[in-house]
Amino acid sequence: MRRLEPGLKAGRLDAADYVKNFSDLHPRLGDHEALVASDRCYFCHDAPCMTACPTSIDIPMFIRQIATGNPLGSAKTIFDQNILGGMCARVCPTETLCEEACVRNTAEERPVEIGRLQRYATDIAIAEGRQFYTPAAETFRKIAVVGAGPAGLACAHRLAMNGHFVTIYDHREKAGGLNEYGIAAYKTTNDFAQTEVDYVLSIGNIDVLNGQMLGRDFTLAELQSQYDAVFLGIGLGNVNMLHTPGDQINGVLDAVEFIANLREADNKADVPVGRNVVVIGGGMTAIDAAIQAKLLGAETVTICYRRGKEHMNASEFEQDLAASKGVTIRHWLQPKDIDHKGGHVSSIRLEYTHLENGRMKGTGHTTEIATDQILVAIGQKLDTLGLADLKTEGGKIAIDAEGRTSIPGVWAGGDCAFGGQDLTVSAVAMGRDAAESINRSLAALSAGASAVA
Repeated sequence: MRRLEPGLKAGRLDAADYVKNFSDLHPRLGDHEALVASDRCYFCHDAPCMTACPTSIDIPMFIRQIATGNPLGSAKTIFDQNILGGMCARVCPTETLCEEACVRNTAEERPVEIGRLQRYATDIAIAEGRQFYTPAAETFRKIAVVGAGPAGLACAHRLAMNGHFVTIYDHREKAGGLNEYGIAAYKTTNDFAQTEVDYVLSIGNIDVLNGQMLGRDFTLAELQSQYDAVFLGIGLGNVNMLHTPGDQINGVLDAVEFIANLREADNKADVPVGRNVVVIGGGMTAIDAAIQAKLLGAETVTICYRRGKEHMNASEFEQDLAASKGVTIRHWLQPKDIDHKGGHVSSIRLEYTHLENGRMKGTGHTTEIATDQILVAIGQKLDTLGLADLKTEGGKIAIDAEGRTSIPGVWAGGDCAFGGQDLTVSAVAMGRDAAESINRSLAALSAGASAVA
């Protein structure tokens, strides 16, 4: 069987298996299902689910609108706070945000399906092409947004609503950022990322320039001279390396690149995967990479994490999802070195770890796992190209409560900025709020100029 062949192989499964394996993780609710699910909401006053939502969506309101047969009104309630509510409904860890705060958990240990209800309403609005917003009167102000990910798109949309003209610069061929290139393929199917981008841009007043990288094709100073304000939503462009002997051997791959290759593949069967795969890391990227390696036909997939289960950044739901797909998660293991045969990875040696006085240390004891593919998911970091004059904090761009950076006229938000949660929904909130700050700043400048005149 091709599935059992060693090494990196494409087409390990039958065509039907790929369709089944990469089908929608949580398909959209039907009309009756949505009504039943919405009926479970208590419509709480001062609802804790709203407090738990980084974008502060009026969750009881949008669910009540679904319950009364008004999904388009529900979608507008969602989009008023989160214009990327469709993607967030698919990828947000609702189990640790709004749904964890749901009062239904107290009596039944089963929350209202807030995420799926949000998807139900937003999908209907996007499918029908219902544009709820039009730009305000033209201000003739121009703003540059660097990065077409969730933060940049949310910022651009809110600026366009306020009558400004926005130009988005992005270094990739497609807009969307991690929504396009970094989300597990089974979480967002049918090219939804681009459908949502098109929906966001349909408000008008927004241009997107692809293939344009800060520090390579233009400088921050050039943007400042050409625009009234600049927003940086550049994400985290670099990845952390193992720095382990053998980490450059064929078969060792960055997990982010693996996920991007899979998302952009026209045919999932064309993506090669090892027979025995090891994933290094404990976050969402590690989980997404591991599950997808299994769905591509890997016989064994093992996640190795240097700390315990309780320390993993991936939610318990995601860890359980990985286990349900046949992924093994091993804790208290850190890479020591990687071996190869014929120039291709053949095994990885790992050292057992433990906590000593609150610090992680190696025990000196090791184990070895045979593998023909290693996916590295130990975090991303800021690409500082073009950012030399910006103050940083914790390895990210330093910002104040309104998203303003150390350079006047420059704002930042999303994964690249200090204080975010490295979540799509958090990036949207930061981009939206920075846009409101930019709008207030430009309005104050206009008012000052009028007073002088």
